[in-house]
Amino acid sequence: MDYLGYKRFICFLAVLGLQACFNNGETELLKDTRTIDLKTSPATLELFGDGIISTGLNERDLAISPDKKELYYTLGTPNDGKRAIIKMIKTNQGWGQQEIASFSGKHNDIEPFISPDGSKFFFCSDRPMDTDSTRSDYNIWVMNKSVDGWGQPSPLNEKINTTGNEFYPSVSKNGNLYFTASKPKSPGREDIYISKYIDGEYLDPIPLDTTVNSKTFEFNAFVSPNEDILIFSSYGRADDLGGGDLYMSIGDSLGNWQKARNLGLLVNSEGLDFCPFIDFENETFYFTSNRLAKEFVINDFNAYQETLKQPKNGAGDIYRINLEKVLNVK
Repeated sequence: MDYLGYKRFICFLAVLGLQACFNNGETELLKDTRTIDLKTSPATLELFGDGIISTGLNERDLAISPDKKELYYTLGTPNDGKRAIIKMIKTNQGWGQQEIASFSGKHNDIEPFISPDGSKFFFCSDRPMDTDSTRSDYNIWVMNKSVDGWGQPSPLNEKINTTGNEFYPSVSKNGNLYFTASKPKSPGREDIYISKYIDGEYLDPIPLDTTVNSKTFEFNAFVSPNEDILIFSSYGRADDLGGGDLYMSIGDSLGNWQKARNLGLLVNSEGLDFCPFIDFENETFYFTSNRLAKEFVINDFNAYQETLKQPKNGAGDIYRINLEKVLNVK
C-alpha cells in the first residue's frame, strides 16, 4: 500500500544509511544466510534475519512457502521510488543467498503472498496490464506453480484490477481474496476489500464491515486460511500510537468480523507498523516496522554513520514474535 508517507527526516536518514553501506564497499546482504531459522518463535519482539534480511536498507513484506523452502520479501530504495521482490531458496545446506526474483526487477513489484496450498503466488506491480497499456497503477498479479517453478505472471480480472491502485493480496484456503483499495464509495480513504472466489472466478469485491474499515486508512490485511483471523494496519484512528498501527479482528463461520482491536505496544510503535504475515506451523507472527532504535542518538559523525548502516534506522525492517502473544492481546 502506498499511503505510507515516510517522514522526510526518516527518508533522509535511510538515504544516508544506504550511501554509507555502499561507500563501505559492501552491504549487509552478504552475511551468512544459513543462520536464518524459521522454527524460532520468540517470546519477545526480535528482528528477523538481523543483518541478513533486516539491514540498514529498506525491507518490507514477507512471504514463506508452506513447505518452508522459499522465502520472499520486498527491498526498496529509501523513498520507495524503486522496489523489487527478493527471493531466498532453502537447500540441504541451508538458505541460499538473496536474489532478485526472476519475475521482478524491471518494474516496481511489492507484497508477495503464497496461497495456503502453495499453488499460487500473488504480488502487486505497476507493470503494464498488457503490451499496449500505458497504465502505471499498482495491480494484483498471480503466478501458478508447476514442476518447473512459478509460471508467467498474469493480472487478475478487471473486477479486481481497476484504474486505481490495488495492494496487498491475501488469500484464504477457499480462494477468497482480501486486498487494499480506495474506491469512490469506500467507507474510508482506503479500505480492506474481499472478493469471493466462486467456481474459479473472483466476484465483485465488497468492502469489509465497519468493524474493520473506518473513515480513515485501513490497509495491508493478512487473512488466516480459515478466515477466522484478520490482521491489518490502520492510520489515523484515535488509538493510533503514531505512524500507523496493527489491528486484529476475529471472524466467524458466517463471514462476520468482530470489532478490530489495536495490538498495542506488544508490536506497535511510534513509527509505521504494517505488512503482517503469520507462519501458523511455527506459530510466529511477522510484520514490518519503520521504527527507530530507542538508543538512536546523534552526537558523533562516525558513530552516526555506523548506526545508519544498521537496522532500526527508520527504514523498513521485519520483526517477529510468538503468535500466541499476539492472539492474547486484549
